[in-house]
Amino acid sequence: MSTHIKAGKGDIAETVLLPGDPLRAKWIAETFLDKAVCYNQVRGMLGFTGFFEGKRISVQGSGMGIPSAMIYYHELIKMYGAKKLIRVGTAGSYQKDVGIRDVVLAMSASTTSSINDQRFHSSHFAPTANFELFGKALVYAEANNISIKAGNVLTHDLYYEDDIEDYKKWAEYGVLCVEMETAGLYTIAAKHKVKALSILTISDSLVTGKATSPEEREKSFKEMVEIALNIG
Repeated sequence: MSTHIKAGKGDIAETVLLPGDPLRAKWIAETFLDKAVCYNQVRGMLGFTGFFEGKRISVQGSGMGIPSAMIYYHELIKMYGAKKLIRVGTAGSYQKDVGIRDVVLAMSASTTSSINDQRFHSSHFAPTANFELFGKALVYAEANNISIKAGNVLTHDLYYEDDIEDYKKWAEYGVLCVEMETAGLYTIAAKHKVKALSILTISDSLVTGKATSPEEREKSFKEMVEIALNIG
């Protein structure tokens, strides 16, 4: 048992799906997993372990933002032996050709967070996806006619910015979308030599102003979950 996850030895699988929203973790477990058991309810951050096509899989909510998510990533890896961490989250589009409900594979993650400045001081670490998981996701998506976008994403510390036009400088350099956890996930995975991939579904667009509802963000976006489960 760790500080934030109340699970016993062996309760958590080596492959863990990581939605930020604990209610999305519940929905994933109930929708996709057989014999799912809830192993964690501490702080309402639900975690479940079950089976997908005979493979043992866990789903753990991580909260919003790097500070919250890194707590769960650290404990899953160091205290429960997680080997594959796959983020399944939502993002806001920065590009005209990245629309609502599009699936994005994060090849790398730029960030406004100071997380790696604290580690590397005046140098800059480039958080990057695991090549094996990324490749498997591409193959699965193509075989199952799931249209995806892949590239650099922005992990932002702020959900609400003072300057609503700030996104344009990132868009100019090809950043596909913005979210709040991927850079932290890729960094800790690199440090501890585990595999990580962030699979995102576009929930809103800073370009068009279109957005999905909170209920849709909690209980839909099946394609990214299917990819995650099949490469785990």
